[in-house]
Amino acid sequence: MIPLHSMPFFLLSYLLFISVSRPAFGSDKSSIYEILHDHALPKGLLPKGVKEFDIDSEGRFWVHLDQACNAKFESELHYDRNVSGILSYGQIGELMGISAQDLFLWFPVKAIRVDIPSSGLIYFDVGVVRKQFSLSLFESPPDCMAVRSEEAHDFHDGKFMAETLLKSQSGRLQYKPDQENFARDVM
Repeated sequence: MIPLHSMPFFLLSYLLFISVSRPAFGSDKSSIYEILHDHALPKGLLPKGVKEFDIDSEGRFWVHLDQACNAKFESELHYDRNVSGILSYGQIGELMGISAQDLFLWFPVKAIRVDIPSSGLIYFDVGVVRKQFSLSLFESPPDCMAVRSEEAHDFHDGKFMAETLLKSQSGRLQYKPDQENFARDVM
């Protein structure tokens, strides 16, 4: 039994221990949306309904969705069932599980960043280019349309095509016209 006169000391020590041992990234937050907001990122980077997530003290996080889905902004984003990355102030690096559609191809989003929140801009790194969007598009979590299993298969084929294109020598499509036939067809 602890002597009564020592009780305040033990209580203060216990409270100090709890406050020091809490993770720096706020895993005590009730939602991933609050954590994004606390790191100067918009809540709408992830779709509505995320209930299962985790984040460690170094910012590594994962989010589990009930199913893969697509959300429409200026362009369309695809969310795999599992999304992960490394969260730091104003950016997400080593991102996996989100892809953006551009010119009928799907490109994996590798990173997202907000340089200056007052600029109103957010940048998506899709490997070949960095896409710039209005920050206001991501103010609140979007509705996300479920992707059927056969659509998910088609999506991954498109993603494979985009990744192959990204890994090609120049990263550009090249076309060399057949000079003989071109001249004959023009005349």
